[in-house]
Amino acid sequence: MKRLLGLLLVMLASPVMADPIEITEVVAQKGKNGWRFDVTILHPDTGWDHYVDGWVVRTEDGTELGARPLAHPHETEQPFTRSVSGVVIPEDIETVYIFANCSQDGETSPPFAVELSQ
Repeated sequence: MKRLLGLLLVMLASPVMADPIEITEVVAQKGKNGWRFDVTILHPDTGWDHYVDGWVVRTEDGTELGARPLAHPHETEQPFTRSVSGVVIPEDIETVYIFANCSQDGETSPPFAVELSQ
């Protein structure tokens, strides 16, 4: 009984992990002034205290090429899509990675690989 009570106390004291951000789709289009990325994200935003606050485009070595800050929660619009244009990508880069950020948990999405057709 003591052991069960101890286990229960440990479980109650453990931090609760929030649902992760899921990037469900990315559309990349090359234009005259750089690349446009349309990123669709699913996350259980709960309001100003917990929401996806942006996403970034990075190379494999972590170099940031572009970013899209998000200024408010999207608790009634899930999943949602937001875009950024004018992202300059060197010709030798064939794949970029999208990472989404959470206002409460920091960067929580796994990288979403995007193959570029130059």
